[in-house]
Amino acid sequence: MTVETLAVECKFVAPTAAGSISGFAALFDGVPDRQGDTIAPGAFADSLTERKSRGDMPSMLVEHGGAPVGVWTSIIETDIGLSVEGQLDMSTESGKKALDSLKSGRMSGLSIGFKTIGSAPRPGGGRVLTRLALVEVSIVRNPAQERARVLSIKSVSPPAAYAASPPSPKGTIMEHTEQGEAAPDLAAIETKTAGMLAGIETKMTASLSGLTARLDKLETVSRRPGAAVMDTKAVSEVETKAFSTFIRHGRERLDPVEAKSLRVSDDTAGGYLAPEQFVTELLRNLVQFSPVRQVARVANTSASAVLLPKRTGGLTASWVGETGARPETTVTFGQNRYSVCELACYVDVSNTMLEDSAFDVASELSFEFAEEFGKAEGTAFVTGDGVVRPTGFMSDASLGYTASGSASAITADGLIDLFHALAPTYRANGVWMMNSTTLSAVRKLKDGIGNYLVLSAGLAGQVTTTLLGRPVVEAVDMPDVAGNAYPIAFGDFSQGYRIFDRVALSVLRDPYSQATNGMTRFHGRRRVAGGVAKAEAIRKLKIATS
Repeated sequence: MTVETLAVECKFVAPTAAGSISGFAALFDGVPDRQGDTIAPGAFADSLTERKSRGDMPSMLVEHGGAPVGVWTSIIETDIGLSVEGQLDMSTESGKKALDSLKSGRMSGLSIGFKTIGSAPRPGGGRVLTRLALVEVSIVRNPAQERARVLSIKSVSPPAAYAASPPSPKGTIMEHTEQGEAAPDLAAIETKTAGMLAGIETKMTASLSGLTARLDKLETVSRRPGAAVMDTKAVSEVETKAFSTFIRHGRERLDPVEAKSLRVSDDTAGGYLAPEQFVTELLRNLVQFSPVRQVARVANTSASAVLLPKRTGGLTASWVGETGARPETTVTFGQNRYSVCELACYVDVSNTMLEDSAFDVASELSFEFAEEFGKAEGTAFVTGDGVVRPTGFMSDASLGYTASGSASAITADGLIDLFHALAPTYRANGVWMMNSTTLSAVRKLKDGIGNYLVLSAGLAGQVTTTLLGRPVVEAVDMPDVAGNAYPIAFGDFSQGYRIFDRVALSVLRDPYSQATNGMTRFHGRRRVAGGVAKAEAIRKLKIATS
């Protein structure tokens, strides 16, 4: 069982025990375990090397809990799998109970506890685990890999009934010696053991050969241009199918493989994080309603807040003579802090649409969420006050401004002054930001020879509006023209404003609250941060004479 919220994963495989035990804790045969995963040869190599350098071994536990019941004396990788040898602590009750459980057949498996360092999607579902950090090996009842069993149990003083008729769990080979009694026919046992091992090895070699061929093929493909996109697509298709099932029918209709492919969000209500393909479409739609996102620099983060250093003063360069002393320069730094804020909304979808397999419900839901989130984001990125929402660039007091030259209107000279007030570095990538009403007023402005300042050009559907040669972006949340208002901003927003996506979309399905209306409600939540990065990269126009 893999528990997504835990750092250590547990895979069950079978034991070899008594006073000393040996067997395979994991197999490299390419056959999926109960969770649909396979372990690639060499997956434990780095972990075993690291442990060897430290001089320690993974713990020997029972069912992944309690105090150690013994010690592992040898753990190595072979062509077949992860071979382990260990010694039960017969001076403790827990060690004796473990031995009794093994001899009686109540437990006959080994289970590895590990942290996943590297993995790849497995065709048909599950993963190929390529790099693992081995934490512990436990004696368990039910192994995940049925063929990975204890190969020998050496017992010091087994009960008479056990010696007379030793148990033989399926797939387990046991070896017994007892003080004061004649040992069984070891030659026969060895012959039988050799035969069984040979059969197992033959099957494993065949399976390993096929797995190696597939891995070689994957490695060849992975080195081609665009291979990463191909792998991501394979994973995304599985997640997208599962997410679609969740949207249409709820989590109750998800089979175990589909449920495993969806990652439960950190939402305490138990929503699911949208898969990559869904998020990609969401973000593509989002820029239609969130104009700042079109021009700002957007990145992902895994933290609850982002801290970025910024230089606040000082120079590092100065002119000096050939032998003149190099003066000391002092550079001071500060920090920009962007707190991740949560944005929530809900969308109601008709149950008829959900039941109609021909209807692209995922696309519709993506668009609806994008519209809701985009409008809220657009307002926050422009005028947000930083209280439970991002700080908008218009609310940042560090931005400079240029007067329009009129107490009540925009003037052509004011726009030209604003354009040239920005440093050439930022002006080259500058973008104008204003609402539609303001743009209407600006369109009527002309230069000294009667040419309009605003131009529109391009093919149908791709028309670009420019002012003084730089693009214009309409933002409905920008202020209207009025005395002492700031209706226009101009600057390099990719340098001046930063957006950080923490959780793209988490979706919770609610089929009950709108059931009487024939609707299913989907609650969506995003976590995003935003704020000014370089105040000198953006400048505002103030409706004033000075």
